[in-house]
This record gives sequence, C-alpha cells and structure tokens, in this order.
Amino acid sequence: MAAVASVVVAVGTVSGLVSALDEDDRGADEARPEVTRPVSFAPLPAESSPTPSATRTASASASPKRKASPTATPTPTRAASQSAAASTRLYRHPESQVLDWVRDHSGDPRQALIKSRIADQPAAVWFAEYAPGTITARVRAVTGGGAASGRVPVVVAYAIPGRDCGGASEGGAPDLDAYDAWIDRFAAGLGSGEVVVILEPDSIAQADCLSSGQRAGRFASLARAGRVLKAANPRARVYYDAGHSGWNPAAKQADLLRQAGAGSAASSDGVFSNVSNFHRTADEAAYDRQVLAALGGPSSLGAIIDTSRNGNGAPADGEWCDPDGRSLGRTPTLDTGEPRIDGYLWVKLPGESDGCKGSPGTFTPSYAYDLASS
Repeated sequence: MAAVASVVVAVGTVSGLVSALDEDDRGADEARPEVTRPVSFAPLPAESSPTPSATRTASASASPKRKASPTATPTPTRAASQSAAASTRLYRHPESQVLDWVRDHSGDPRQALIKSRIADQPAAVWFAEYAPGTITARVRAVTGGGAASGRVPVVVAYAIPGRDCGGASEGGAPDLDAYDAWIDRFAAGLGSGEVVVILEPDSIAQADCLSSGQRAGRFASLARAGRVLKAANPRARVYYDAGHSGWNPAAKQADLLRQAGAGSAASSDGVFSNVSNFHRTADEAAYDRQVLAALGGPSSLGAIIDTSRNGNGAPADGEWCDPDGRSLGRTPTLDTGEPRIDGYLWVKLPGESDGCKGSPGTFTPSYAYDLASS
C-alpha cells in the first residue's frame, strides 16, 4: 500500500486486523479472526492533544456496474440512539488473533500486559473475504453473540471491488453487481439488535485511482449498501469513510461522501476516520466535525474515530507502516461526551502488523507489546 493510505492490510485476499473465517475453517455459524516484564502501567489514555498531520495520495484502478436500490427504513433520532449506545457496552468477540496468542503463551513475560491492555478490549470484526455463500452465517455469529450478551458489536464490511487501489489490501468482490449481492447477504446477518457497521474503509477517500465512471459506480453501490443495511436492521448504525485529518481537505471529503450517500439518514449515521492510522483524537474530532458541517444532512449524523494506535499521534515523517514510538489510544466507547462524536473504537486491532514488523495483517506480539507499553 502507498504511504498515503490508511494502512488496511491483508493476508492474501483477506484483511488482517480482525476478520471472520470461511465455514470450511470453523463452521458456518462460528466467526473468528484471520491470520489478520512485570511493570505497572498507567491506565489507557483518556484524552489526546493535537499534532501536525501528514498528507497523502493514491493510485490504481477498478471496474464497475449498477443495479437497482431498495427503499429504507427511517433512522431513529440521534438523542435516542446515543442514549441507547451509552447504556450498552461494546461487544468483545471471543475469537481474535490476539486472544489466540494470549491463550497459547501463558508463560510469555509479555502476555499479561498484552492481555490486559489489548486482548481484553472490544475491537471490530472484519469481513474481508469474498465468500458470499457463508457471509450471512459469519456475520450472524458476531451479531448474535453481541445480542446474547447485551453488548454492541462492531463489524467492518470490506469487499468493495478494486479496494486499496491494487495495494497490499487488494481483493474484494469481482465487480459491483457481485458486491451488491454480497452486501444483501451481509445485511441478512445483522439481526435486530444494535450494531455498528464500518462500511468499506478507504473506499471514498482513496477513490482518485478510479475513473469518473468507476467512481460513480462505486459511490452508487455504497449508497445502496447503506440503504440495504439499515433496511435489514433499523438499529444498525452505518458509518462511511472520511479518511483522516491528514488526507483530503474536509470540503473535498464531504463532497465525495455526499456522492456516496453518506449525507442521507436513509443510508447513513455519519462518518468514520483514522482507521488503521495514527492521528490524534483531537485532530480527528475537529476534522470530522468540519466534514459533517460541509456534508450537510440531518443533525443526527455523527462520527466514529479509530483510536486503536493514536495515543502518541502520527509520526512527523508520515511513516505509516508499523512506525516506532506509537501507543494505544483511548479505550473503545460509544459514550464520548463529545458533540457529534459517536464513538472511539478500535477498528484496527493493535498488534496486527501493517507489514513491516510482521507479515501483513498478522498479530505480532513484539509490536503489540511496544504499543501497550508506550
């Protein structure tokens, strides 16, 4: 992946981070992640301060087609959805690369710290493999687990054609017709409980690699996806790609988001930013509010910020691949106390490599320990 992108990396055609396996590996009703010193440490950070941001660019291509879109169910008001979110804890899916490592390395001196500061925290579950025959069951395994525990799962849909502009996370559905059908099946697994959907990281901010026709096709599919997801489960909260504060100017990003349907309550609850990146929470919150103001739409639209690795901010040199000196950011929550900021989430699981400290998308304990102990 070029240095400008959000560092969403993959193993083969599947994102690292936290994802779900095909039923051939674990069974259609079980989802799990993909091969995506005794000292006292202070609690995870409660606040961040601003830092300068690096710029970024992108390149490559994709191929599209269109199909019809269903109508949607109206979104609940912001006050109601935030109240429900604040009273419900986030769901920690019991299968992940870090949990596997913790279970298998009880004698490792790094284990206790990695467990308490990373493995015990709720994180997003990624669905990045184009496996339409099993996607409904795999999504249902996660959302059902959340509902059974009274907690809110976070799921990431990551199968847009031409994703990552042919970079390290390339893959996804073969074309937009196939993607639309995959989204239908993804939506069928959402259940009826509250769920947060992170819709296609980098799909909007990193669209310059597409021709104008390809971009229009992608954005139409994304707008349709939001409507399908919210029609399938009116309690689903769907967020669209806003890049991050060091990428596109807010006005440009808002224009792209508007074309992709993110300004409509029929398809969107707002935007997400900083996925797999390092920009400080304060920078992201200010940027996201600027994007939302330029986007327009209902006041119910809010923002999600990935705080998994942003405790020390982005490196001054713009390094994106497992940079040294980074640390965990704010703990995941849907109760931020910040206007128009709906949540701080760990979308990228800390310790899963961008490809420099370990194989892309795989859990790397030395990297996890560095993040947890900084």
